[in-house]
Amino acid sequence: MRYLGLDLGSKTLGIAISDRTNTIASVYTTLNFVNEDYESLILPLKKIIEENSISTLVLGLPLNMNNTLGPRADITLSFKSLLETKLNIKVELMDERLTSVISNNVLIDADVSRKKRKKKVDGMAAVIILQSFLDKKGNSYE
Repeated sequence: MRYLGLDLGSKTLGIAISDRTNTIASVYTTLNFVNEDYESLILPLKKIIEENSISTLVLGLPLNMNNTLGPRADITLSFKSLLETKLNIKVELMDERLTSVISNNVLIDADVSRKKRKKKVDGMAAVIILQSFLDKKGNSYE
């Protein structure tokens, strides 16, 4: 079984996937949505989950720097409930503080243009979220 990492933004959902050994995370895709229509993400996610034998979703939780929950964290927790209810799948939360900053820095170091960075930052953030989870988990096989 494999994992999907999710980075929920205001207009996009960055998605990363683990390799078959649950050791390495890589960018899978980015889904777009409008007007906080998180329901529109359910069918594409269901297809990805089924096609890749996903056992668990790892959703980035945007905590404030002082560990408190802000408005974005509340939205993320509601999205977690939606995923668990609609997809009947386990959803783990992973601290995502600074993942967008790290993602931007990685893409800048790779000399990716500003225009292309904007399109890739959510997927890269999802990779960082998932890779952090895999590293913390200890890369165990399931």
